[in-house]
Amino acid sequence: MVPRYSTPEMVAIWAPERRFQVMLEVELLACEAMESRGEVPAGTAAVCRERARFDIDRIDEIERTVKHDVIAFLTNVNEHIGEPGRHLHKGMTSSDVLDTALGVQLAEAGELLRRELNTVLDALRLRAEEHVDTVCIGRSHGIHAEPTTFGWKLAILWDELRRGRERLDHAIRDISVGKISGAVGTFAHVDPAVEAYVCQKLRLTPAPASNQIVQRDRHAFFFNVLALVATSIEKFAVEVRHLQRTEVAEVEEAFTAGQKGSSAMPHKRNPILSENLTGLARLMRGYAQAAMEDVPLWHERDISHSSVERVIAPDATITLHFMLRRLRGLVAGLVVYPENMRRNLQKSGGIYFSQKVLLALVEAGLSREDAYARVQKGAMVVFAQGGWLPDLLAADPEVGGVLGAERVIALCDLGWYVRHARTVQVRVFAGA
Repeated sequence: MVPRYSTPEMVAIWAPERRFQVMLEVELLACEAMESRGEVPAGTAAVCRERARFDIDRIDEIERTVKHDVIAFLTNVNEHIGEPGRHLHKGMTSSDVLDTALGVQLAEAGELLRRELNTVLDALRLRAEEHVDTVCIGRSHGIHAEPTTFGWKLAILWDELRRGRERLDHAIRDISVGKISGAVGTFAHVDPAVEAYVCQKLRLTPAPASNQIVQRDRHAFFFNVLALVATSIEKFAVEVRHLQRTEVAEVEEAFTAGQKGSSAMPHKRNPILSENLTGLARLMRGYAQAAMEDVPLWHERDISHSSVERVIAPDATITLHFMLRRLRGLVAGLVVYPENMRRNLQKSGGIYFSQKVLLALVEAGLSREDAYARVQKGAMVVFAQGGWLPDLLAADPEVGGVLGAERVIALCDLGWYVRHARTVQVRVFAGA
């Protein structure tokens, strides 16, 4: 991932130094397990651990000749260890090292994502509670529907990202798997006890059954969970972009001192953070699709997945970590304009009271079809000519004449629509 969209903590997980360090630990732990079983000479593991080193430039140099990264890695390590190094990698295959190390890195990345997601949830809850009673118009198809609150919008996102956290927890468990089972996974040259020891030390679960690789449905699930979290982020980003439009102006991204919105137009204040999140979510879905393509490999394995994962594993985790951090800042700094929300509520002439009057007419004995037609007729007049729907209906003999003018006005109470806002927030945040 390009530095612009990177976070140092996540980048460190995927740095070559970290990758080779985890690979080395897999080899050393396997050697320890084999020594405990009497399969390598006593003292070998300690000597190997004491002397083991690697040099990335040297690994690259060797790989240019051997055309195999694990062999280049082991060759360089054994240049430091010497004779005892011949016992490393005994009975193992490259994927034992690579897949187990990848499991460690993905689990670490997942935990980092989880911690960042928790900070987003904290920020969302604070803003949701702040705006529990901030009334705004709800829209369906982009058109005024009925009133809601801005806190309600935020509580919905909080609940969605909470589900994302649960899915992420599942994905982390699912990907925290290793295998030390040999060339096609049959343990022909390495005992299952070695795999159990290595995985236990690395806080992984041994794959119950493997061929030459850990099966890629696990990875596909992990990256799809990440993509779904990113898509939930995008959903809110799109909402912010709509609400920041000049014609709406209900919320606005924080605009800091010295910030400029356009190279040409000095007046511009654009929703650039939200637009950035929208774009990055597209990448995340692409990574998920690539992971799906890695599931059907030839027979016991091929390496068509390898090149894909070298790109998507760091890029997807780094991108989502950046997105979560950006979302947290967006939520915390979001400027909310309740007065504009009130203004927009008035703009459509109270047509959002239509269902309340409709139901009252039905309760008064009219058929639903007749009640609908009477209220809709008034709403269409407001659409075409302006005015205030409650007043128009109160004066209409077909509505006010049935219900009474005073009752029509009393029915059109804004507070009625949002009276359950606090109840819903308590329900959403229960046990948070």
